[in-house]
Amino acid sequence: MKTQQVNQKLDFTGESIYVGLDVHKKQWSVCIMNAYKEHKTFVQPPEPAVLSRYLRENFPGGTYYSAYEAGFCGFWIDEALKKEGINNIVINPADVPTTDKEKKRKRDRVDSRKLCRELRDNSLKGIHVPDRSQLEDRDLVRLRKKLVKDTTRCKNRIKGLLNFYGIKIPEQYGGHWSKAFIQWLDQLELNYFSGTSTLRILTEELKNIQQLKERVSRKLVLLARQKYAQSMELLQSIPGIGLLGALTFITELGDIKRFRHLDTLCDYVGLVPNIYSTGDTVHVGQLTSRKNMYLQPILIQCTWKAVGRDPALLHAYTRWCKRMKGQKAIIRVARKLLSRIRYVLLKQRKYELKIVS
Repeated sequence: MKTQQVNQKLDFTGESIYVGLDVHKKQWSVCIMNAYKEHKTFVQPPEPAVLSRYLRENFPGGTYYSAYEAGFCGFWIDEALKKEGINNIVINPADVPTTDKEKKRKRDRVDSRKLCRELRDNSLKGIHVPDRSQLEDRDLVRLRKKLVKDTTRCKNRIKGLLNFYGIKIPEQYGGHWSKAFIQWLDQLELNYFSGTSTLRILTEELKNIQQLKERVSRKLVLLARQKYAQSMELLQSIPGIGLLGALTFITELGDIKRFRHLDTLCDYVGLVPNIYSTGDTVHVGQLTSRKNMYLQPILIQCTWKAVGRDPALLHAYTRWCKRMKGQKAIIRVARKLLSRIRYVLLKQRKYELKIVS
């Protein structure tokens, strides 16, 4: 007796397909699940189109959801996956629920399966993904800070070389890196050719970095005038905020409306403490390590300047200093300054300096 085989066309219309991605430069580890069971965990080339083609061939008509952890690859994968019709979210790696076994037996397959499982269980919350324009503007602002660090590193190398050979800097230069001091370094000769060459190369490196920093600064001035003129005017109306600080706030925060409350904004910047509470024990620690590493330092710097220019902030700082050290008091004042930043951007109004009676 012959049996007749009937081939039914696959149709996953109305079904959700979940994809966990552990992304790397050379390959991706991919785990795919539906609402009830894991389908497959495999390795593929780092190309969103390859994943999209696999899903459409094996799960035609389905609704696709994916997640990957934020990292070195940035957000281009998120953009590409969404163009392929995949509903993707980017996750903060620290917010992914992880068992002790997964921590001690960490592998790419385990990580992708973990992401897929938590995505299916709806226990993942995606981070905000800036648009391409904001990302590129932000990179230019961040580049200047990196060049400042490179300048400091290069200066320390030169001073370390001078100290190593017991060469004292003349008092007339006062330790300042003026043009006269750079000229003195250019004329300084060590005992041998190799030592002099080392000093010349370090000095040349310093000059090149400073030139690059000046070029970036000019580009930032153009960016502020041509693209963010209105927001710059609003933020610079607040005492203590200059051009670099205003540009940092604009490019790092993006749309201020995404922060529904001041507490949410403070949490993003990193102005909230670590808290440990159990039973009757409540321990409030130092500032959380969860922060925007570019926003928090510039906000504190602006706050120190604002305290000397805004009587209201000076009054608040003085009041806090009676209860704690100045370093802690400035954090409280920074919250007030952040509230003003949020206000002027939300209301599109300049800040009006008020005098405390």
